[in-house]
Amino acid sequence: MRPGLASLVCFLAFVRLSDCAPPTCYSRALGLSAEIMSLLDKIHTYHRTKTCADILPTIFLDVHNSCVTTKLRDILYVVLNHPNQYCRERPRMLLLKRKMQNLYTIINKICYRDLVFFTDDCEAIDTGHARPHYAEDRLQLLQEER
Repeated sequence: MRPGLASLVCFLAFVRLSDCAPPTCYSRALGLSAEIMSLLDKIHTYHRTKTCADILPTIFLDVHNSCVTTKLRDILYVVLNHPNQYCRERPRMLLLKRKMQNLYTIINKICYRDLVFFTDDCEAIDTGHARPHYAEDRLQLLQEER
């Protein structure tokens, strides 16, 4: 194989594997919320942090929901002021606190007005079940079918 062709193949492979664009506010908020949800799942199932998770409220992060900021602030308050000192010092709880603070900062300060909220269903963040939201034209069609 010629050296020019080999260097071209290596260059194209490098470009393919590297991230070509920096993360946007939206992609970072989505990724961080997914990381927090998986970390919360680990905290709820791991035997050393299972007792710490009893005090944590359930939360299903959705960056498209306008209630995410208030719910995130509430759970962050609980994590910061956990009544058990042992739980406050656990590495996973410290990681959860840091990730939640980062997400809260990204949503409220760094990406302020860049994120678009599609719903304001606060119950969906607590339960994980979103109620159907019908637009006016869909609601009108439903009423006409009756």
